[in-house]
Amino acid sequence: QVQLVQSGGGLVQAGGSLRLSCAASGRPVSMYAMGWFRQGPGKEREFVAGISRGADRTSYADSVKGRFTISSDNARNLVFLQMNSLKPEDTAVYYCAADRSGLLTTNKVDYGYWGQGTQVTVSS
Repeated sequence: QVQLVQSGGGLVQAGGSLRLSCAASGRPVSMYAMGWFRQGPGKEREFVAGISRGADRTSYADSVKGRFTISSDNARNLVFLQMNSLKPEDTAVYYCAADRSGLLTTNKVDYGYWGQGTQVTVSS
């Protein structure tokens, strides 16, 4: 099975940028569809972005389209979430996740493997 370890995140002013990284071990990230989710204070965990196995398709939540970009580096077994034009409402704990089916899905129950989470705080 795959293990996911996240890095990046932190505190940034509104309008700024951050990049989150997710390092996979145990299995190649290319075997999975990968997703990024977030959970704000008092909120449900929600889908942010996903990339299919083979990286031929991506999907984004409407709230981040045009601002966030998901990508993968199969040679280094990494998945990234580049976040630009950040807003205070983007403040949340962000999680990367892997779906063994390889299908691009927005449903968190389809993802069986999760990173530890990383805090992103956007100040106004």
